[in-house]
Amino acid sequence: MRHILKYMPQTLNFITKLLNHPIRRFRYIIYLLDILLLSFTAFGGPQVHLMMMIERLVKKRRYITEEELLELQALCQVLPGPSSTQTVTAIGLKIGGQPLAYLSLLVWSLPAMILMTLAAIGIHLLQQKEISLSFTKFVGPMAVAFLMHGGYAIARKVIRNVQGWSFLIISTILAYLFPSPYMTPLLIISGGVAASLNFRKHEKMERGPIRITWRPLIFWISVLVVAAGIGTVTKSLPVRLFENFYRNGSLVFGGGQVLIPILYNEFVEFKHYLTDQEFLSGMALTQVVPGPVFSVATYVGSLSMQQFGITGQIIGGFVATAGIFLPGTFFIFFAYPIWDQLKKYRGIRASLDGIHATSCGLTIAAAVSMFEPMAISWQPVLTVAGTLLVLFFTKIPSYLLILAGLLLGLAFA
Repeated sequence: MRHILKYMPQTLNFITKLLNHPIRRFRYIIYLLDILLLSFTAFGGPQVHLMMMIERLVKKRRYITEEELLELQALCQVLPGPSSTQTVTAIGLKIGGQPLAYLSLLVWSLPAMILMTLAAIGIHLLQQKEISLSFTKFVGPMAVAFLMHGGYAIARKVIRNVQGWSFLIISTILAYLFPSPYMTPLLIISGGVAASLNFRKHEKMERGPIRITWRPLIFWISVLVVAAGIGTVTKSLPVRLFENFYRNGSLVFGGGQVLIPILYNEFVEFKHYLTDQEFLSGMALTQVVPGPVFSVATYVGSLSMQQFGITGQIIGGFVATAGIFLPGTFFIFFAYPIWDQLKKYRGIRASLDGIHATSCGLTIAAAVSMFEPMAISWQPVLTVAGTLLVLFFTKIPSYLLILAGLLLGLAFA
């Protein structure tokens, strides 16, 4: 929090400069509007988000090159936290520094936070009135189809040789057989290390000294310690929720598909803040809401305080959102400034091929794991197959497909 307050004057100064610089103001406003559009239309998780970023931010607007975007995405994959959100934050950091990075984070995450808080309030009211939540039954299988299609599309784009396809197959098998959150960073790092052995295929580049700024990491650990201490002393539920989500945001690698089982174990199985049905409904609704998949944390935080009424749910959603997104922001502020120097090393550049390939394998493994329990019923199988056909052979926007699935669920309900 002190880190945010420290840079608040910089952010205000940044906005003032924009007002006095018409060309820069126009460029940054257009960029933030593009991020806002993505925040309302980007469904399906990090892999699908990446494809949409390539279309809008690279091909249409040319804020950065496709190679730069893929490198940023690879960097965010090896850092804890929400990779799509970190990628958006890093792009803002590259274009306009920390002030624009904070604005990018806010614009990207705020719509999902509001929608998931409203969804949690709505679920609570439906539960009170004993209304069935079966209208979400088509959305889960559709989300699996989006995950499959996104993994396939990214693999075709980033894997160029036998080594890459081998890494993809191995990481898919290992991630499926050993579904642990610790398997994600292990596979990504292992793939990067193995691919780095081929560094001689890359040309040498002039290297400069690496200057590391430790301040973001100091703020990260300070917030964690202070929040844990205050929560222990005061027993305040909002503070403890912030600490819980901040801790999870500091440890989760691999995106929302990894975060979801962790939240389920902590808030449903262990703390009993939510019921099974409430949590599964939120998981399905996460696919309906655009933006970061980590917004499921907003939903869980909101329902964790449902006994305090609507005001309590709003507070719960806010502290959960702040807790889940802040660690990843601190990590990207630490890693991004040294990234340009790190990638001048041939081993680092070579490692990106392994990181890309294993990331695709993790995506495929997540899709298979999520599809497996659905395979016993014809309805989700047909939904997955139909959605894949539409994705491969048409250009219908993903959000329209999700809305169609929701309306179909309402009709059957």
